[in-house]
Amino acid sequence: MTKLIDKLAWLYLKDGELLAVRSIGKSLFYLPGGKREDGESDEQALCREINEELDVDLQPETIRYAGTFTGPADGKADGVEVQLTCYFADYEGTLSPEAEIEEMGYLSSQDEAITSKAAWIAVEWLQSQGKLN
Repeated sequence: MTKLIDKLAWLYLKDGELLAVRSIGKSLFYLPGGKREDGESDEQALCREINEELDVDLQPETIRYAGTFTGPADGKADGVEVQLTCYFADYEGTLSPEAEIEEMGYLSSQDEAITSKAAWIAVEWLQSQGKLN
């Protein structure tokens, strides 16, 4: 039986590369975002999570659905998958790793080895759309 972890993720592209983050003590990069709290909409949860992780404010009027991608959850037992409901959005502020985030960077199509499996599925989709180097 497959267990599904439901998460929201922010897709932010700069110069043809995708913003990604790495948690303290982890080796792989993943898409910034997280889980909804009770009563939160996708937009509210995404804004809160991005502010907590990267200390910037997403501009709610710019949030637009990109796609939903499912893949193996890194560091979890076999059969555990993560579903990433992804959104594009603009932001205000200066990106800065906060809370559990140790590092942020930008991924290209050459970075599969340092990217979580579920995030890589989104990377491949962005490549197919001509949005990623």
